[in-house]
Amino acid sequence: MSEEAIVKYCSPTLAGLKTGSMFSCSYNNQNELFGFLRELNLSLGCKGIRFLPLRLKNKKALIYAFRPSRLFFDLKEKEARGLLTERGYCTENCGKCLSRLIKRLEEGEEFPHEIGLFLGYPVEDVKGFIENNAACAKCAGCWKVYGDEEKARKLFEQYRKCTRVYEKQWYAGKPLTKLAVAG
Repeated sequence: MSEEAIVKYCSPTLAGLKTGSMFSCSYNNQNELFGFLRELNLSLGCKGIRFLPLRLKNKKALIYAFRPSRLFFDLKEKEARGLLTERGYCTENCGKCLSRLIKRLEEGEEFPHEIGLFLGYPVEDVKGFIENNAACAKCAGCWKVYGDEEKARKLFEQYRKCTRVYEKQWYAGKPLTKLAVAG
């Protein structure tokens, strides 16, 4: 896992524009991976950002970078709670929801599509994706859109621009601790 991957896949989360981001990376040593994640959490925790391994399989890790305060707000939304409850989540707190998400990732061959709620995707788009089996979307970018297409396209462009700016700054030597915005 590298800082370069974090900048490439998590810039909108680092910038406070998005609740969470996810990416996959290879690792050779699980203890080294956990040590790197621990260091990230220590250095970026003060900015309100956490890193969590969601799944480890065949020397590949699925890493979740997120802002717990935003996740708490997102998962409190009535429709999000309903969707998660239907899928066996205890929506009392984010920790229990994250534990259930990890369990869902471990137990099934099918990817748990409700994961979009943990990434800050609109509930109507997550529901539309599930109900339509990923077909018939109005458009696609960071996710498939079933609701407000115009708003989604603006967000996609905002996320792309943010990533370009962050990559440029990181390559110029700006550290993650300076790129991350407090939130």
